Amino acid sequence: MGLDDLVNLADVAARLGVAVEDVDRVHRLAGDHPSAPLPARADAPAILDRLGVPPADAEEILAGWPDPDSPLWTPELRWLLDRSTALVHADLGGYEWLVPGPELPRDRGPAWRHLYVYVYLALIGVVLEYHRAHGVPETVSWTTLADLGRNLAIDRRMNGEGWPIMQAWLTLHVRGGLYELGRLQYHRSGGTGLGLHIPESGPLTPEAVTASLEQARAFFPRHFPDEHYTEFTCGSWLLDPQLREYLPEDSNIVRFQQRFELEPYEEPEGLDGDVEVLRFVFRTLTTPLDKLPQRTVLERAVVDHLKAGRHWYWRRGHFPIWD
Repeated sequence: MGLDDLVNLADVAARLGVAVEDVDRVHRLAGDHPSAPLPARADAPAILDRLGVPPADAEEILAGWPDPDSPLWTPELRWLLDRSTALVHADLGGYEWLVPGPELPRDRGPAWRHLYVYVYLALIGVVLEYHRAHGVPETVSWTTLADLGRNLAIDRRMNGEGWPIMQAWLTLHVRGGLYELGRLQYHRSGGTGLGLHIPESGPLTPEAVTASLEQARAFFPRHFPDEHYTEFTCGSWLLDPQLREYLPEDSNIVRFQQRFELEPYEEPEGLDGDVEVLRFVFRTLTTPLDKLPQRTVLERAVVDHLKAGRHWYWRRGHFPIWD
């Protein structure tokens, strides 16, 4: 479905219920770059399973599959799927955060709710080929890409509150910008800092972190020899030193903090530390403080801190890759 088959960008935006500027951005960034085909529907259940997609989400994704004769897929939706896939494909090998398209009204059915999941699935073959060209082991590829299932499960727990950020986050995976190695994820930067991300995948023990860092020290010189990283970097609420007021010195979070030299605080554009803590600790952005669970020291610390009128902060830190 090409743009000539539709009336104009304003009409596309009106039919999608989004701002015309958002549709124009997709049109401009995608340009004439080719899209990428979805895998065959018959292959989709096995792929979704390998990507760790929970059964309830897999069922919805299959129900909304963009079959050629599907009545769920209007011309404007098909155009957005094609051009959003092209937009992300055009930046293969990139490592900046990338918004694949406008936030859609996800209550209009599975085609709307999972459009950017279909973009992700269409690019699986593309990024696997990119990985093979760099000698990345298949086990690392699929472990990295299975972050899709993890994020869909989190979004379901958050009643859809998480997806606007997740749809941009997941473009890193299908462009080859991010790799999961053991307990941590590593974000290429194009500079000297190799970014760390902490997925929701079990305790952040010092032993697990050390083992992951060792994997990264070997992985990136081997598979991206033209990139020369000298330090690990991280930006996270987990690095807020105020946490030490509440957590014991031998806690996993405090011991993780101790690896880093903190950078001077700067208010991060578009990030609110309080919101980030609620997002990651409780997986909710709208539950009143009095209704949040108080099962752990961390949960009690977050709530007590906010009830006292104080704030949490998103901090950046770094430490050398090579001791």
